[in-house]
Amino acid sequence: MKHTYQKLLSLMMIVLLGFALFPALSVSAKEDDSLDLHADSAILVDAESGKILYAKEADRSLPPASMTKIMTEYLVWEAIDKGDIKWDTKTQISDYAYGISANKDFSGVGLTQNKDYTVRQLYEAMAINSDNATTIALAELIAGDESKFVKKMNEKAKEMGLKDSEFVNSTGIDNKDLGGKHPKGTNANDTNKLTAKSAALLAYNLVNDYPDALEISKIPKTKFENETIDNWNRMLPHKGDNFKQFYYKGVDGLKTGYTDMAGYCFTGTAERDGKRLITVVMQTGSEKERFQDTAKLLDYGYKQFESKELYKKGHQVKGHKTLPVIKGKEKTAKVGLKNNVEFPVKKSEEKDYSLKVTIDKDKLNKDGELEAPVKKGTKVGTAEIVYKGGKDTGYIFTQSKKGDLDVVVTNSVEKDNWFMLTLKAIGHFFANLFSTIFETVKGWFFVVR
Repeated sequence: MKHTYQKLLSLMMIVLLGFALFPALSVSAKEDDSLDLHADSAILVDAESGKILYAKEADRSLPPASMTKIMTEYLVWEAIDKGDIKWDTKTQISDYAYGISANKDFSGVGLTQNKDYTVRQLYEAMAINSDNATTIALAELIAGDESKFVKKMNEKAKEMGLKDSEFVNSTGIDNKDLGGKHPKGTNANDTNKLTAKSAALLAYNLVNDYPDALEISKIPKTKFENETIDNWNRMLPHKGDNFKQFYYKGVDGLKTGYTDMAGYCFTGTAERDGKRLITVVMQTGSEKERFQDTAKLLDYGYKQFESKELYKKGHQVKGHKTLPVIKGKEKTAKVGLKNNVEFPVKKSEEKDYSLKVTIDKDKLNKDGELEAPVKKGTKVGTAEIVYKGGKDTGYIFTQSKKGDLDVVVTNSVEKDNWFMLTLKAIGHFFANLFSTIFETVKGWFFVVR
């Protein structure tokens, strides 16, 4: 018993000595588990692949306040892309939009009725100064009224796969504050809802489909009807000591938000050395906290992750290097990755990734063969990057897996000429005939024996 106590005491001393000598080990593990954010919900995403690099309660559905306007921005760009409106298209301000503009409780640039405004003017006021009345004016221009525009917002949300999201107006104002003029089909107590993951996916779609949106969102200060308007994104290079504390190199968007229900929130994006990240923080307690949290997320993304070329174009995965081909001059076709694969990986974890290939059965016949001719570059399946180092954070996508990589045929296989096909057919016929005869005779032999 005495020896047992001595061994236990020795073990405890070793453990305590280990913590004393190597305290950094325990600190490092804690830092990996949490970034100590103020936000109730947050996410960090690689803007090229859609890979989630960090998440905190990212599936909670919360009021996004003026981050709602990112969807309005997207629909404006889409309408311009379709030719429904142009940047120099002119419109006037409705009684509803004017009433919002005249309300000092809402952020606004101050609009005048019976006056023409261009889409460019209205969009800049919305994207830079988070103006609510210009947002409504754009919604009315595109859809006829805000109610119809809200329907478009929700249809687009479904198309994008924005899970657990709901839009009830174009601005992000709580319906109860609209003086009974909330869009038809919504209730007075309704508010817009987004998860951090959905907000990030919405931002992903905007910056990838319409990257020129960042040319406007990155403007820290501009003029609207001879009045200076500021961008509420204080992480941009604003002039003045009040905002220098929040500046973050590379930030060029995207949208802040605040209401009593939503708290201070922010969907941000930054690019450094060709690498773009998207961040979302929701329900922080102050303007300072939302930008501090965003900086922590961006620091984590840029310091802990790097884009690595994990696989080169044409890379073949064991067990899926070839596919059988029928009616071809060759019996097999080589298959591999269509493109080089560059992926955000945590530093020193390159070996923790592998590829899982799935062949599209619709490309094959019932016997699992391709039929010649087979052209080089023909897509025959997809590959998925699998993380073996622990729990995988996944992607922001919900409906379609854009994280999948195309697997294609890497060499063409021509169809054999009619003479060779005929010979092969005759050969197959006689081979099958002889096989049948052999099996029959073998059966007789065993019966007679």
